[in-house]
Amino acid sequence: MTGEQLRLGRKNKGWTQQKAGAKLGVCQPYLALMEQGARRVPEPLARKAASLYGLSPTVLAVETDATSLPANAQQLAKDLGRLGYPGFAYLKANRSKNPAEVLFAALSFDNLDSRLTEALPWVLVHYPNLDWNWLVPAAKNHDLQNRLGFVTSLARKLAERERNPNWNLLAAYESVLERGRLAREDTLCHDSLSEAEKRWVRGKRSEEARHWNLLTDLSPEHLSYAV
Repeated sequence: MTGEQLRLGRKNKGWTQQKAGAKLGVCQPYLALMEQGARRVPEPLARKAASLYGLSPTVLAVETDATSLPANAQQLAKDLGRLGYPGFAYLKANRSKNPAEVLFAALSFDNLDSRLTEALPWVLVHYPNLDWNWLVPAAKNHDLQNRLGFVTSLARKLAERERNPNWNLLAAYESVLERGRLAREDTLCHDSLSEAEKRWVRGKRSEEARHWNLLTDLSPEHLSYAV
């Protein structure tokens, strides 16, 4: 979280620095230094401020180490529920995570339940301003750019269909990912497909999936919760 985000969050609440500092558990001079960018906003305080001010989880720092990734699909479902995904609204993680981190974690799974893969375009539709400067290099470093490119393409089509103005931003990053598109065939987190299943999917997949060299039959029509 930047000092400016911290300041705007407080301003949107209509609070003085004294009142906000009391609620955050810090003194007014220290809060002023953080808002001015003269002091870093510690991550625990950033999480408290994001909750207190009702800020988007995109302001949270991305935890890049592998140990921070969900250990299993159940934890990923809770992370998606915490972000507000309707399909897992009944599940909520103890703390919020940056949407870019949640999306990257999901794309990293070798095998993922279809209910979870269907949630991924929703993340981009609802958090189009997530940390792309971290997400795109992270995806490329792990050869996940085709998976991310396909999910971005689905999100862009959904945004266009709903006349969501963010489709332009999604289209821009779709183009960025296009330049790094891999020629090798991959799946959308379903590496356990048998050869017979792969042949079936090749004949049923959409043009977007074919373009991104992915074996998946996921399409916008499947995404009942995406918009």
